[in-house]
Amino acid sequence: MVKVGIIGGTGYTGSELLRLLVRHPRVTVAAITSRAEAGHSVASLFPSLRGRCDLVFSDPEGEGVFADCDVVMSATPNGIAMTHAPRLLARGLRLIDIAADFRIRDVALWEQWYGMKHACPELVAEAVYGLPEQNREAIAKARLVANPGCYPTAVQLGFLPLVENGLAEPSSLMASAVSGTSGAGRAAHVPMLLSEASESVRAYAVGGHRHQPEIAQGLSRAAGRPVEFVFVPHVVPMIRGIHATLYARLTDPSVDLQALYEARYRDEPFVDVLPAGGHPDTRTVRGTNLCRIAIHRPKGTDKVVILSTIDNLTKGASGQAVQNLNLMCGFDETEGLCDIALFP
Repeated sequence: MVKVGIIGGTGYTGSELLRLLVRHPRVTVAAITSRAEAGHSVASLFPSLRGRCDLVFSDPEGEGVFADCDVVMSATPNGIAMTHAPRLLARGLRLIDIAADFRIRDVALWEQWYGMKHACPELVAEAVYGLPEQNREAIAKARLVANPGCYPTAVQLGFLPLVENGLAEPSSLMASAVSGTSGAGRAAHVPMLLSEASESVRAYAVGGHRHQPEIAQGLSRAAGRPVEFVFVPHVVPMIRGIHATLYARLTDPSVDLQALYEARYRDEPFVDVLPAGGHPDTRTVRGTNLCRIAIHRPKGTDKVVILSTIDNLTKGASGQAVQNLNLMCGFDETEGLCDIALFP
């Protein structure tokens, strides 16, 4: 059994991580930390875990809190994992950061977008970007994994077959994506109150979202050259889920895109390409580690529209972190992640 420690397990990604790990057949959660909840039981904060998790929150600075662990997973806000990383790695532990501290390779760019000084820039170059469908072999060998963001996961998986094969004009990539309110985290925010968010759709961060440079970095890497990328996120009145509508101009409109996508993702356990003309929706991926994709060609144009859906807390965060954990530990990639979406 691999022993896992969790830093910051009181938010939505932390609770999702616990939901997945307490049922994982080859993992034991050995420690979980929270400054605010230290000394309180996990089940008192998350009643859904009563009878499944008997851990008590510890102070993350406590002596030997992760002494029995093999891997630590950080489910903290941005800027926290980087303060723990040097010490944890020096002790021989492996670290998966579910936040954004190690995702962007250009440290100055990261500091610009996240508004803080990076605490350990020397580790950024070592970190492996944890998109298994792109970096599976490197993830397996890594001691530090930067788990992708939720929007970047849906968008990159939707675009990858196009940009990898040079089939999208690099200046034409655009995404309009909607997210449920859980994407804003568990802290109280007036725009996320029921009476504020219900019965309304709202775009935000139109002039620049923090996930934009992460997506552009990944797509540029896949394309082998810089790409221009426009991204407009929206919040909609649902709890979980991301639906990304992606647009590009094709360099070769004669290519059979349905066959291309099916071939690219044929052996990927967590990417499901729907039959031609399909329309994925968020409820069919809720609580799962799946990304469902559909390809559409608007008639009489050289454009393509890709639809990509994920659960922002699972494939977009904690589920993907467990997928990365499986790769790092040599487990079957799907262990602990074979849930079927709840319906209705």
